Amino acid sequence: MRKVLFHLNCFEQGGAERVVSNLVNRLVKDDYEVIAATEWQGEVEFQLDEKVRRIHVGLQKADEGKGRVLKIWLRFHYLRALMKKERPDVVISFTRRPNYRALICALGTGIPVITAVRQDPKSYYNSPVDKILIPLLYRRAAGCVFQTKEQGESFPASLCKKSRIILNPVNHKYIGVSKPKEREKLVVHSGRLVDFKNQLMLLGAFLQVHEKHPDYILKIYGGDSFDGTKEKLEKFIEEHKAGDYMLLMGASDELEKELPKGAVYAFSSDYEGMPNALLEAMALGMPVVATDCPCGGPRTVITHEENGLLIPVGDEKALALALNRLIEDRVLAERLGDEARRISERINEAAILEQWKEYIEEILG
Repeated sequence: MRKVLFHLNCFEQGGAERVVSNLVNRLVKDDYEVIAATEWQGEVEFQLDEKVRRIHVGLQKADEGKGRVLKIWLRFHYLRALMKKERPDVVISFTRRPNYRALICALGTGIPVITAVRQDPKSYYNSPVDKILIPLLYRRAAGCVFQTKEQGESFPASLCKKSRIILNPVNHKYIGVSKPKEREKLVVHSGRLVDFKNQLMLLGAFLQVHEKHPDYILKIYGGDSFDGTKEKLEKFIEEHKAGDYMLLMGASDELEKELPKGAVYAFSSDYEGMPNALLEAMALGMPVVATDCPCGGPRTVITHEENGLLIPVGDEKALALALNRLIEDRVLAERLGDEARRISERINEAAILEQWKEYIEEILG
């Protein structure tokens, strides 16, 4: 039986956490021994299988009054002690800081580390410290899972040669959902209300759409990130007296029921890793308009005019034109949606699990 130790910050609901929770839950069903080593407990987390051993490696209550430098050292100490105690066959870490911690803590242990890069490196790995640590540490990784080819360009060539591109698995509830007999006059969007998703541009574009199609409504599904974006959106809607046709719906656990009602799905991000929200919309068979944002996530899964439409980042006019195009040409829209649905063959949970298992075995050799 393989013993795999996953390291991430927590299982609070988010993109990387969703992927890891899905992965660990399925691995234990395939007779892997799985340890999930996390820094903290989030308020609302994804549920883990009871066979997954959750171990806290963050700061303890007794550490609260200690100095900053000592606290940093303790975070590494706790994780390294766990590695040496458990001796897993492999450590798999997700996102920037957990990747650094895992690579440093594994030094001298002989335990291979597979890192997983989820964000746009040019936006998240761009500090002076990153410029030192990336060439120093990542070359020591046994492998790395990227979501797009473009992500790898910011990392050592030696790492890219032993890396693998694996997309995010989509929850089974988004797969095989029947197409509605008739679409409602809706443009829909899903995602946290956060600055880099640029929902403000979407509002501006929909103003232009509404001028031409006053019977259409925009519904944005997503919880507040508390970075001020929600307030900016509310202010825009109020200033333009658009409350009747621009609706902030909040978070929803039933997107698989709500999104397919829409005529078009709009994706407006300035940058992303591999956006789960976009994958879910495509799996549902939605006609999609998406920004061609770095680090290449939409471009990896969308071929322009074959299974969706790609537009330049931040181009409000292009977004409005593309939305109008799909509203007005329903034959094209449904053809794009039908082709988008085929992505389910690549990103269903079973297919992604097999890719991870194959890569783990390849690394362990």
